[in-house]
Formats: sequence, C-alpha cells, structure tokens
Amino acid sequence: MEKKVQFLICGAQKGGTTALTQYLNQHPNIFIPEIKEVHFFDNESRKWDNKDYTDYHQNFKEGKSNQIWGEATPIYMYWDKSPERIWQYNSNIKIIIILRNPITRSYSHWAMESNRGQDSLSFEKAIELEDSRKREDLPFQHRVYSYVDRGYYCNQINRLWHYFGKDSVLILKQEDLRLKTKECLSKITNLLNIQAFKTIDYVESHIGHYSEKMDPNTKIYLKKIFYYEIKQLEVMLNWNCKDWLEEE
Repeated sequence: MEKKVQFLICGAQKGGTTALTQYLNQHPNIFIPEIKEVHFFDNESRKWDNKDYTDYHQNFKEGKSNQIWGEATPIYMYWDKSPERIWQYNSNIKIIIILRNPITRSYSHWAMESNRGQDSLSFEKAIELEDSRKREDLPFQHRVYSYVDRGYYCNQINRLWHYFGKDSVLILKQEDLRLKTKECLSKITNLLNIQAFKTIDYVESHIGHYSEKMDPNTKIYLKKIFYYEIKQLEVMLNWNCKDWLEEE
C-alpha cells in the first residue's frame, strides 16, 4: 500500500502554524516538507476527478521510512472544497488546527497582505469593503480579502468534524502553544500515536510586529462582529475565550 500523509495542520492562517511546524520538525519521527505550505487540496487547477497523488507525494520523498508525513497549509481549514478532498485522499488522516483571537488574526492577515503589496487599502476600508471585494473570486473564497470571513471558525470546524469526526481533529489555542508548549505538543504526539518529545527548543515565530497598532475604535467594531461567534466557539470547544473579547 502506498504511504500517505498522516496529518495536516489546516489552519488558522496567522494563528501560529509556522511556530507549530517548527516544533514538529524537531521530532525525529515526523517529516514535514521544507516548503511549508504545499497547497494541494485547495488547488482549483487540478482535475479532481483524477485521483492521482504522485506529484503530492513528491513533496515527501526526503522523509525517512520511520517518519510519519505531515504538512501545514492553513487555508485548508477555510477552503470549502478542501475537507472533502482530504477525506477522499485519506479518511483516517489526523487534523490539527490552531486558533487565534479572530479580531487580532484579521489585523495580522491584513498587515501581511499590505506588506506584500497585495492590498493598498487601510485596514478599516478593507473590512468595510470585504463583502463586495470577496465577490471578485466567486464561486471560490477570496484568498486575500478574507480578513473577517476567515475568523468565523465554527462553521469551518463543523465541516472538519463532519468528515473526520471529533477524535481525529485536534484544536489548539495560539496562546497555549506559546505558554503551554509542552502540553500542546503532548496532545499532538498522543493524536499521532508517537513517542513524546524528549527535548524542545523554543521558537518565537508566533510573535508578530506591526508598524502601528489597530485603531481602538476598529477593535471595538470587530469585537461586536465576532462576539456571538466567540461565544458559540466557547460552547463548541468548552473553552474560555473571555480574554479575546477583553484584549487591548
């Protein structure tokens, strides 16, 4: 039987996936390609009726025989068609997602696109016009102008649960990866059924720096937008996200 990818870090974008990847790369039994974001299951140029994964598996040819394969493409969580495609590829795959306060995540997303020259609008104008700008890429989601939309986590999680069940989907909090690193990594090794990390070199990739802070009035506006989403998420995951709504 051909070896398959056994786990995916599916998001959320700007949620700490780079740091998490750097941690997992320290485990001797895990192989993640050097190109972190493979973008296979969100590729709309592929002929999806032809289930040929040869080029996908080329990304893992450097892996050793005793290593399990994984990759981190954050948009998989957000992209409507990705979960079904992943399930068709490997219905037993393990899914790891790491969530960040959707309010600060949206600003970090915009700052990244602004710095890349992909968005010339201010953050305030970008979120004001998001709904109309997103329509530019219909029938697909917009890869750039989705600052607020990507923060509606509940539907994205429910879609992953639909295909893979709750036991195969591990959901972590960005703050916990930073402050409770060993605990988070222990949950991952348990999910993947591999030995625990013997040592951990701490990384700082989850620290972002911006030329200026989000406008306080904009933050108040986004807290109102995401209030019920965050409350629903608390119920779904049995989390306390009070700090997300109080964060300054």
